[in-house]
Amino acid sequence: MKIVLIGAGNLATNLGKALQGAEHEVVQVWSRTEESAKDLADILKCSYTTDVKAVVKSADVFIIAVKDAVLPSVADALKEGREGQLFVHTAGSMPMDVLPFARRGVFYPMQTFSKRKEVDFSVIPCFVEASDKSDMAFLMSLSRTISDTVFELDSENRKYLHLAAVFCCNFANHCFSMGADLLKKHGGIPFSVMLPLIDETASKLYSMSPQEAQTGPAVRWDKNVIDKHLQLLAEEPNLQKIYELMSKSIHEL
Repeated sequence: MKIVLIGAGNLATNLGKALQGAEHEVVQVWSRTEESAKDLADILKCSYTTDVKAVVKSADVFIIAVKDAVLPSVADALKEGREGQLFVHTAGSMPMDVLPFARRGVFYPMQTFSKRKEVDFSVIPCFVEASDKSDMAFLMSLSRTISDTVFELDSENRKYLHLAAVFCCNFANHCFSMGADLLKKHGGIPFSVMLPLIDETASKLYSMSPQEAQTGPAVRWDKNVIDKHLQLLAEEPNLQKIYELMSKSIHEL
C-alpha cells in the first residue's frame, strides 16, 4: 500500500518503520520542520516536504500524526485537491470527525513512543474507526499487517481508553520521577535500585488484576507508616497531597 505520513515525530517515526517493515511503501513525509522531515525520510528512503501544498495528491491512505492542538488546522490545509482520499489521524483523545474529509478514520496505536527507542509494533494494540464499512475493512486489514491485536472502537469510547492510558502510563511514569527525585535528594541513591521493584510490579499484572496486585501501607491502612511518610513530606506539600490522595484512593478501592 502507498502511504503518506503527515508528521515526523515519535509516533510517525515508529509507525513509518513498522509499515515499511510490513512491505508497505511510505511515499512521502511531511513535517513543519525540514530537519525532522528529512531525518525520517532518510530512514524510510522516501521524499519529504515542508510545504502542505507539495504533499502528493493521492495515496492509499494519508496518516496524520501531529499534536492534537494543530491537527484541525493541518487537516484543513490538506483538503484542496485531495477530495476522495482516505485520511486518518492517530490521536487517542480526538474524535474522528475533526477530519474535514468525506473518507476519514482513526488509527490509534496505544503505546508510548520515543524516536530513540524502536518498539515491536506486533504487540501494540491498535484501535481503528472509519466513516464507512469499506474504509473500516481497509484499516483493519492494514493494521493487522503490523499488529497482532486490532480493535474497532468509536470516538466516544476511545476518549476513555486514552484517559485510562494516561493513568497507566503518564501518571505512573510521573510517580517514577517523583521517586527518583526523593532518592537523589536523600542519599543520592541511584534510581536503578527501583527497577527490579518496578519490573515485578508490572509483571504481576500478566497473571492478576491491578487490585489483586496492590500491596503497601494504604491497602492495610497502616496509619503508623502513612503518618510517618506524610511527616517526611512536610517540606514537599505537593508530594504530600499526592501521597495522601493516592493512599485514600487505594484504600477505598
